[in-house]
Amino acid sequence: MLNNREIKVILSEEADKVYTELNEIVGQEKLKRIKSSFHQTLLRSILRIKDLLKSNPFAGNQIQKNKIPKGYIKKYEIENLWRIELANRWRLIYTINGNEVEITNFILDIFNHKNYDKIFRYKH
Repeated sequence: MLNNREIKVILSEEADKVYTELNEIVGQEKLKRIKSSFHQTLLRSILRIKDLLKSNPFAGNQIQKNKIPKGYIKKYEIENLWRIELANRWRLIYTINGNEVEITNFILDIFNHKNYDKIFRYKH
């Protein structure tokens, strides 16, 4: 709760696909008794961030409005965009919507740094 408003964290179809695939991979690794892996570290990182966003929806770094990719604006009709760094240089991108009753963190993408740079048109 924030100012007596419920906080929700929802995943887009794209983010949910990454999250589901990671869960499946980690499940298979655990069946094989693999105790530590890149996938397990990344999944723990995502779970930790989801919990963090439930208590503090503004936990990430806000992206300047003029740097929000037009594809996100067109597809999701967003007015704000936030970024949180995950383990292994991955990124979680989300937007915040709210009203008097609730605040919704809508996770748009979960991707590696290379894809993040590509979408945001950053050059090395």
